[in-house]
Amino acid sequence: MRREPEEKQRDAERTKQRIVEAAVEEFAAKGFAGARVSAIADRAGVNKQLISYYFGGKEGLYRELTSQWEQAEGGFAEESASLGQLVAGYVKANSEHRSFGKLLVWEGLADGAPSPEFAEGMRRNVEALRERQARGESPAGVDPAAMMVALFAMAAAGVAFPQVVRAVCGMDPGSAEFASFYAGQLERLMDALSLGSAEG
Repeated sequence: MRREPEEKQRDAERTKQRIVEAAVEEFAAKGFAGARVSAIADRAGVNKQLISYYFGGKEGLYRELTSQWEQAEGGFAEESASLGQLVAGYVKANSEHRSFGKLLVWEGLADGAPSPEFAEGMRRNVEALRERQARGESPAGVDPAAMMVALFAMAAAGVAFPQVVRAVCGMDPGSAEFASFYAGQLERLMDALSLGSAEG
């Protein structure tokens, strides 16, 4: 029986999604350097040639994962949010998408140069922090670049330092319970900093 083009397209989209999901897990477990195309294909239950066909290889697949994370950011990184809400949103997103968070940790451990796209995105974030600082939303004496590094580290703590979370909070760092608790505490911390800045 001959399949319709729409059905073929749906099958292709499902296959691509399986590959992406498998890639997230493989990259999160082994980093970019340690991940193997054959292992991703095995996880997805597909021929490894399909990874080249759909994504142009391992590098293209990794770029696709980065692109999907950036799209997801649009759902929780709203400019209208307070700085506390913004950081809390990243904590919750890292909890819900731990594998994506682990990808970023692996990139840091590899200690390579950031991609031009990543570096440009970070520069935009620093400028956004500078604007918030001018509006009195963060301490005037703190350099926005240093603040960006600190916020990034705080938001990723549940992924980057799970042993610390278990030791000091007694919680599973991947649980919704910890994400809710930690997000709330960081929001309070950032609000306190913003209030202190306004009073100063």
